[in-house]
Amino acid sequence: MAFAAEARGLPDAAMSLWWALPFAGLLLSIATGPLLFHYVWEHHYGKIAAGWAALAVIPLMVAFGVPVAGEAVLHTLLTEYMSFIILLFALYTISGGILVAGNIHGTPLVNAGLLLVGAMLASVIGTTGASMILIRPMLRANDNRQFNAHVVIFFIFLVSNIGGSLTPLGDPPLFVGFLRGVDFFWTSANLWRETLFTGGLVLLVFLAIDIMLHRREGGAPKIKDPTPDTKVRLRGLANLPLLAGVIAAILLSAAWKPGVSFSVLGVSLELQNLARDAIILGLAGLSLVVSLKSHREANGFTWGPIAEVAKLFAGIFICIVPVIAILRAGHDGALAPLVALVTSPTGQPNDLAYFWLTGGLSSFLDNAPTYLVLFELAGGDARHLMTEAASTLAAISAGAVFMGANTYIGNAPNFMVYAIARHRGVKMPGFFGYMAWSGLVLIPIFLIAGFLFFG
Repeated sequence: MAFAAEARGLPDAAMSLWWALPFAGLLLSIATGPLLFHYVWEHHYGKIAAGWAALAVIPLMVAFGVPVAGEAVLHTLLTEYMSFIILLFALYTISGGILVAGNIHGTPLVNAGLLLVGAMLASVIGTTGASMILIRPMLRANDNRQFNAHVVIFFIFLVSNIGGSLTPLGDPPLFVGFLRGVDFFWTSANLWRETLFTGGLVLLVFLAIDIMLHRREGGAPKIKDPTPDTKVRLRGLANLPLLAGVIAAILLSAAWKPGVSFSVLGVSLELQNLARDAIILGLAGLSLVVSLKSHREANGFTWGPIAEVAKLFAGIFICIVPVIAILRAGHDGALAPLVALVTSPTGQPNDLAYFWLTGGLSSFLDNAPTYLVLFELAGGDARHLMTEAASTLAAISAGAVFMGANTYIGNAPNFMVYAIARHRGVKMPGFFGYMAWSGLVLIPIFLIAGFLFFG
């Protein structure tokens, strides 16, 4: 795949860091808006994102002309953003029609089993889909326990983040990589050791903590179970083949190369990608037809979360256009210090630095655009990154997916799970309280994994 910035004709080496300000401003707004000005953000986040996008596009038009700027933005929106949001929309819609009804008792072994199942599902139906399907059964299973906030915290660690590292379906940054030319099964073949090691250690830590807290609860007054144990049933089974259809459509687009393309306002769109997106949209629409309304209501399904993701990521994909152009210049561009940070004195990529830089940024910025920036920083050539630089791509992928768990804002499902848990009465820790948990549990594990696999 040709480098995006090169195809769009932006003068990479001549662009200064000022061009990155809209991107930085939008990500800062996403990070701080829900915390510092919640009411304004909740009602106007779309306008804020559009404002930052305008601050990126208008100067591009003035500096380089309407044709160059327009083609750059349209190329991003039509070839990357549309496929990205269509997949998220479909996974969110189809998984919303699947209901896990009934209740079981949240013992340490049961909880660990649910977390393991959720982590495995995350790479198949996405971290968002797995989180939305399983968070309510997890809350019901533990709603009679005195200590249950830690269960939700580890749910975010494993189901909303680490578990989604094995396929492009699992987490948005990996799908961004797929759109950039990374093979569908590349992450499965190259990240399974890191995922098994990291996820396994986190699960063992959870089991030890949950056993200890469960024993402490043994001597405390019993809490009446608001949702008594009943037989667990999986409802909305008609949605399962639709999820399989989404996977088949993505595999089809990767294997079928008819060599046919269409030009839309100067942007070339390949037939296999158009067919994939049309099939995925059709499957999402079919889910709305075959799913019972009661199942979606029981899941608390609304369009609000996916609408927020669609608006914010439209702004992100637009604002990142000049940033990627600057990164294309490498050592000759305005981001040369960043290039030097992840490059050894011999000129080779420093995989450990890539892992921590990607992970550190993914902790506070959204991990999909962070992955894209580091992907371009590593050269942006998917074929090279999958072969000669496979360890570098693995470090970027693992950092983006794993460390999205470090804060509530690192990955889209994190805050959704947090909000649902609070609504159900769980006394969740605040922003910095959650970071204390991730700092004590995740950071030591990431240190070990980093030196073991990328050092």
